[in-house]
Amino acid sequence: MLVGTLLVQVYIPGATSLKDKRKVVKSVIHRVQNRFNVSIVELDYANLWQRTTIGVAMAGNDKEYIQRQLQLVLNFLDSEPRWEVVEVELGVS
Repeated sequence: MLVGTLLVQVYIPGATSLKDKRKVVKSVIHRVQNRFNVSIVELDYANLWQRTTIGVAMAGNDKEYIQRQLQLVLNFLDSEPRWEVVEVELGVS
């Protein structure tokens, strides 16, 4: 069994409070969960208004399939107009 991970750091320029940030992050996480068969969670920067790290994980038997699926998730996250993707780490092991 292989496990793929995706770490995405994002900047949320429109967030003026933790409440604004959580509203955006929870909305995106919910949409990813409904669209893709992956686990997703907010990891870092819990007390910063405009910054967060999103972690995504997926298990499977085919490395190329996992990489393709995680790339689709990344494309989806990158297309979110309410934030900017700052840094990305993708790995399969």
